Amino acid sequence: MRATTEELATLLRMQQIDLELLKAKKKLDELPQRATILEARQKKASIEQKQKQVAELRAKAKAQVSQLETEDATLAEKQRHVQETIDASRGDYRSVEAHSKELNGFAKRRNTLEEKLAKAGEELAKIEDVQSQVKRALAGIERQEAAAIASFREEGGALQDDIGRASAERAALAADLSPELRDAYEQTAARTGGVAVGRLMEGRCGVCRVVIDGGRLIDLKSQAPLGVCPHCKRLLVVA
Repeated sequence: MRATTEELATLLRMQQIDLELLKAKKKLDELPQRATILEARQKKASIEQKQKQVAELRAKAKAQVSQLETEDATLAEKQRHVQETIDASRGDYRSVEAHSKELNGFAKRRNTLEEKLAKAGEELAKIEDVQSQVKRALAGIERQEAAAIASFREEGGALQDDIGRASAERAALAADLSPELRDAYEQTAARTGGVAVGRLMEGRCGVCRVVIDGGRLIDLKSQAPLGVCPHCKRLLVVA
């Protein structure tokens, strides 16, 4: 395959860059902050769901307390009116007796409401305590997530800068190659995981290390300065 000395050097440099890019991208993908962020977001989603459930319970508890308080306030107002009626009855025994029974009924119901209000208040306090705990847990997870994101941006940003610079250099190098060489390299690199070029060394492929014997070696040398390994099909720099 036709290639100048400069093009051979370019191919080898591109391969070096490709290996560096693979390493950098792998390191970026495996940064521990990624796992920390993912775990924090999963916990955050779970806590937010719990927060929603607790908020619904609190709303129901508050509605119950409000309902009981409204009923108690209504009974208190009725008591007041009945007491005014008794006070205005001027000794009418039957009227006083009838309204007194009514007052007793209101009093019993208000006593029942007082017990229910006490229980409902205790339940609401428990729910609000859980709500505070959930809020603190969520804040803690959000701090953990924010710290991991900041660390990832710092460390990952440096890697991304390196990847950007290497990619730019690679693109410039690729532009200097002939279309034939560039296509041959790109196709081979895609097939071999980035190691597309080797050197012929003592009758062996410098990458797959398989001995190239007899007529194959003669044929390969006739392709100098660049041939193809008959075994692994990588490009081979032939001295």
